Amino acid sequence: MSNPESYPLSSTSTWPSADIAAAWRRELPGSRTESIEIITPIWRIAKLLADERRRTLARLGIDPSTLDLLSVIRRAGPPYELTTREITRRTLVTAGAVSQRIARAEQAGLVDRSPSSASRRAVAVRLTDAGHDLVESTVRQLLDHEAELIETLAEEDHAYLSRVLTKLETSLSERNPEST
Repeated sequence: MSNPESYPLSSTSTWPSADIAAAWRRELPGSRTESIEIITPIWRIAKLLADERRRTLARLGIDPSTLDLLSVIRRAGPPYELTTREITRRTLVTAGAVSQRIARAEQAGLVDRSPSSASRRAVAVRLTDAGHDLVESTVRQLLDHEAELIETLAEEDHAYLSRVLTKLETSLSERNPEST
């Protein structure tokens, strides 16, 4: 590459990952490079989407962990209440992190805590009207924006990509069950 600052944007191929794979095939003949043209774009797209979501949530005035908490409770359906244990299971974060999220959301008036009817020792977390309104407004705006991000995909591309990514995610999850 003549201008290292423009790499990979000055790539001669459609995908810079094709150049990376070709370079490794040249430099390490016999090395398995087939993953580069799949994993590299996925990593790049994931970063672009994460950055975009972070900016969008900042514009909407909500942090990702609060949105995660409120969304999990809202998706549970009426009465929009879950135990802390169930929230932990559904969010895939530690009980301590869930406790901190709940405390912040409670201070902001977005959730209420009370003893659970499911168990004497369980704590139920319920959306307040303000939490319900915030999550619905935020999710609607976020989903509209993210739909715009993928609108270049035709309907059949969307269906195909969804199937392929589900297959890959399932395969990876089965290889490493601790990460799910």
